[in-house]
Amino acid sequence: MPNTSTAKKRMRQSAKRRARNRVKRAALRTALKKTRTAASPEEAAAAYRSAEQLLDRAAQKGLISKNKAARHKSRLGRLVAQRGTAS
Repeated sequence: MPNTSTAKKRMRQSAKRRARNRVKRAALRTALKKTRTAASPEEAAAAYRSAEQLLDRAAQKGLISKNKAARHKSRLGRLVAQRGTAS
């Protein structure tokens, strides 16, 4: 347990931020999964657009690194493009 008042405040701040980050990270993972498991190419394209925005926002806020966001966008984009041309 923290002893000083600043340590107590830091603990409160960390708990808030951790909770906020968990929610945002879970939403991001859900969006990525929806894109990967979309039934039709149209659904996949729509899910990709929303996932792309979430990835950019998460990278901008520091939730994930910019390179990780770029890697996910690249791989998802390739997957969506393959689905569009396959059908």
